[in-house]
Amino acid sequence: MQPMQIKFPPSIVALLLQFAAIVLLLLTVKVTGWHGSPLLIAALCGLFALIFSFIAGLAKWWLAIQLLFAPALVLMLAAEFPPSLFLGAFLILLLVYWSTFRTQVPLYLSSNKVWQAIEHMLPGEKAGTGFTFIDLGSGLGGVLTHLASVRPDGQYIGVESAPLPFFCSWLRIRLLGYRNCRVQWGSLWDCDLSECDIVFAYLSPVPMEKLWNKAHTEMRPGTKFISNTFDVLEHPPQETLQVDDMHRSTLYVWLM
Repeated sequence: MQPMQIKFPPSIVALLLQFAAIVLLLLTVKVTGWHGSPLLIAALCGLFALIFSFIAGLAKWWLAIQLLFAPALVLMLAAEFPPSLFLGAFLILLLVYWSTFRTQVPLYLSSNKVWQAIEHMLPGEKAGTGFTFIDLGSGLGGVLTHLASVRPDGQYIGVESAPLPFFCSWLRIRLLGYRNCRVQWGSLWDCDLSECDIVFAYLSPVPMEKLWNKAHTEMRPGTKFISNTFDVLEHPPQETLQVDDMHRSTLYVWLM
């Protein structure tokens, strides 16, 4: 009988490692009798948390968060900001990263050059025909509105689970008057991809295997699944395109 394995979300792991760093630093201070400034102690705490997180294999963005969390907290407390400011910042972050804790997919925004590269991956223009493009995790709607303007013969759908990005993209579409473009609030796992000609996603490494399996199961032969930056292990893409933008983005394309 194999022992039961419990896998915590990265946010819980990061919190536990931050707590472990604080405990270790407090024990060190007590044993050595050393007394440094609060900011220096916080910086050392952040360094310990970074080392623990690196050993634990957390993603790169977590390393930066772990390093800066304690020093930033000390600086904000020293500045004596009003509590309402912290509450407002928390609410904004909550609205933006509403589902990150569960999905482990932060908000990523594709560059203009990625939008332009996707233009050339759309089906050729034919009289009397169209196509359906869906952006899973559509963020602020930049991909949708750009493609809807340059290729009005297509139908563009966005799916977003975070309230604030969803509202911004919905408002953007309404104000710009795109009738061939819409965004819906919900989980990408509830979407039916069987009627989509192109599926685009810019998520994170965590859900890519599951998403590829969903696309492979639901999408019709001859359609395309495109991922920005994140590939799928054991399923090499048929096409790879390097984009010359600030992030050196890579588009991975699977032909279904």
